[in-house]
Amino acid sequence: MKLTFLGHSALLIEEGNFKGLVDPFISGNPSCKIRVDDLTGISHIFVTHGHGDHMGDTIDIARKNQSLIITNFEISNYLSRLKLRTHAMHIGGRTKFDFGRVKMTSALHGSGISDGDNMLCGGNPGGFVIELGGKKVYHAGDTGLTYDMKLLEDEKIDVAFLPIGGNYTMDIDDAVKACDFIKAKIVVPMHYNTFGLISADPQIFKNKAPSEVVILDVNETMIV
Repeated sequence: MKLTFLGHSALLIEEGNFKGLVDPFISGNPSCKIRVDDLTGISHIFVTHGHGDHMGDTIDIARKNQSLIITNFEISNYLSRLKLRTHAMHIGGRTKFDFGRVKMTSALHGSGISDGDNMLCGGNPGGFVIELGGKKVYHAGDTGLTYDMKLLEDEKIDVAFLPIGGNYTMDIDDAVKACDFIKAKIVVPMHYNTFGLISADPQIFKNKAPSEVVILDVNETMIV
């Protein structure tokens, strides 16, 4: 499995014919080094919640690639009205797809969808455990620390992507506790240094964490 960090919380996952994006915040992302048009052959898009820095360029990418969008029920309904292909899930649900299995996990955050001057209900925020090629990747989305993360130890996660930037999500110290709860083989920090309010030093996180931490630069790839 090939994992490429695209900055903020955006992640590209590739395995065989599967090419999936998680939270594709590309065009408005000051840390992202690619363009939306560079993303071709995207088979699936995972959206953890409705905020603009996570739903990002989902609509444009899905239209150009005929991607299947996997997200919660409310966001799925919103995107379906735009004639996009969606698969609705909810927290605790696990579903088998042609590429593997996906479980939607809980997150402590919001999920409003900005629609012009209106803020629409985006349901509950979440994360995803994505299983394919015999490996499991956990993308936490935006979340605070929660005891629900202890349940993820049973998933035997290979790589966990955790926010560390604070203010809107866990900070470094809480993310360190999350590592202890989840016990993933490898942890990758995300959702930091994109904006001033989420400034954090990933090296400090690496030094404190009980897990193996891999700090990925933007556009850097790891193989698991």
